[in-house]
Amino acid sequence: MKYILAWTIPLIFLTSILFAIFRKVKVYDSFTEGAKGAIPLILSIFPYITAVMMLCKLLEVSGLEAKLSAWISPLFTFTGIPEEISSLILMKPLSGSGSIAVLTQILERCGIDSYAGRCACVVYGTSDTIFYIGAVYFAGMKRKKLTAALVIAISSYLLAVVFACFLCRIM
Repeated sequence: MKYILAWTIPLIFLTSILFAIFRKVKVYDSFTEGAKGAIPLILSIFPYITAVMMLCKLLEVSGLEAKLSAWISPLFTFTGIPEEISSLILMKPLSGSGSIAVLTQILERCGIDSYAGRCACVVYGTSDTIFYIGAVYFAGMKRKKLTAALVIAISSYLLAVVFACFLCRIM
């Protein structure tokens, strides 16, 4: 099995190149055209990603994340979400690496088989970083309707968290 996984990506690349040659596509020219388009995309995305990363670090360093977590914990408890994972719920939309660090802390503190540990693992897998994906997506668009997209994304994320904790409770 290990060898199959090790050869999967090289085989995909080789198959793609052979298919392109079969279709008489100039592979190198197509690659360089695509690479040329990457530089303007990176330059347009960079300010958004920087803003998200700075916000994430500011929340953590200032202690605002801990205060928000303590303030919102009773609401989470009311909806069936363990208060131990409130910091993960706040961090997940902002930063993937930050949320994996918070998940690790929760698992060390509460245990892997605890209700909070199970909920934390499922919540970690329920979504991706909303603001990072939004920054990447909206950086390439000319007309931006950011508010509606963020409200929908955050609402669906919170519903997924409540449902994930509900499933962890009944299983």
